[in-house]
Amino acid sequence: MSQPIPAKSTIEQPPTHIAMIMDGNGRWATQRGLPRLAGHRAGTENLRRVIKACANLGIQYLTVYAFSTENWGRPSEEVEGLMHILSEFIDSELEDLHRSGVQIRHIGRIDRMEKELREKFERAVETTRENKRLTLCVAWNYGGRDEIVYAVQRLIEEGHRAEEIDGDLIAQHLFTAGIPDPDLIIRTSGEMRTSNFLTWQSAYSEWYFTPVLWPDFDEQELQKALEDYSQRDRRFGRLSTSGC
Repeated sequence: MSQPIPAKSTIEQPPTHIAMIMDGNGRWATQRGLPRLAGHRAGTENLRRVIKACANLGIQYLTVYAFSTENWGRPSEEVEGLMHILSEFIDSELEDLHRSGVQIRHIGRIDRMEKELREKFERAVETTRENKRLTLCVAWNYGGRDEIVYAVQRLIEEGHRAEEIDGDLIAQHLFTAGIPDPDLIIRTSGEMRTSNFLTWQSAYSEWYFTPVLWPDFDEQELQKALEDYSQRDRRFGRLSTSGC
C-alpha cells in the first residue's frame, strides 16, 4: 500500500462498512485459458487495489468473503492452492498494511486452518490490532448460518435463559461482535445470490450486483457502486424520507 490510489468521489457520505463477495475468479481464468488458481491470484492482486481505494475513500470497515464453509467441497488442489495464496498474501502484504494503518480481523472458524497458517493469521491480527484507518475483516471458513449456530451454542454454554436472549445479545456473540452491520454489500460476476454471507448482519444492508468479474472490479467499478448506493433511500423498516 505504499503507492496510494488517488481516490476521487462525489459521495458526500460514504458507507461506513462495505462487504464484498469476490466472485468470478474461476470464470476470469477460464476465459483466458488459465487454471483456476491463476484467477484466484489475479483476484488477490485486485484485493490489494480495492483495499487501497477503500482506505483512501474513508471507508472504515471492509469485509471480504474469502473462503466459505462450503468451499471445503471444492477439489483438494484448489483448496490447498487457496490456503497457499492466503499465506503468501499475509507474507507479502502484512508490513505494508500495518504501515498504512489497516487493522486485520478474522471472522469465521479458524480451527480448520493448518497450524502454521493459523498462527500466521493470528500474528497478523495481533500485529495490526491498534490500527484505526481501515478494519479489514477477512471471512475465512465463514458461513452465515454456521455463525448463528455458533452464537447460540455459546449462549447455551454460558447458561443464558431463554427470556434473557434478544437480538443485541446474539449480536454480541457473533464473529462480527463490535463491528457495525454492513451498509453496502457488493457481489461481482453477475450472480444474484447472498450465498450464506453475513446472514444476520445484512438484514438492512443495500445490495449491489455487477456482472464484472472480481479481478476486473477496479476503482472505477467501486465508484459506480458507491454512486448507486448514494441514490438509495435507506428506510430500515420505516417510511421513506418522502413519506411514502
